[in-house]
Amino acid sequence: MKLTEQEWRQRLSDEEFRVTRQKGTERPFTGELLNNEALGDYVCRCCGEKLFDAEDKFDAGCGWPSFSAQSAEKNVEFHQDNSHGMQRVEIVCKHCDAHLGHVFNDGPQPTGERFCVNSASLSFNKSTE
Repeated sequence: MKLTEQEWRQRLSDEEFRVTRQKGTERPFTGELLNNEALGDYVCRCCGEKLFDAEDKFDAGCGWPSFSAQSAEKNVEFHQDNSHGMQRVEIVCKHCDAHLGHVFNDGPQPTGERFCVNSASLSFNKSTE
């Protein structure tokens, strides 16, 4: 999904644009989905593709929604990020290249991964079951 900068600005709030299109980070402990405990799907705020399952969400205490795995749809891509003097792995939406956050190797088993995601890059579709 390719849109111009102006089209993204029209679709997204200022904060959503800053985070998803300019690789920003929301302040810790401020995201609307941080404490969400409902069952459902976490989807890309920009294109709506499914990224994470609620069953994989856990409280990492880091200040951002955290997931132990991406959804079975495998819509998350990985990119080396050497910005800010750090070596990290950035996670982006495979369909629209939206910046989501970063993945770390300090999560719970069995994956050992912690997908640390900005709430501003996600929407939540609550399960009807």
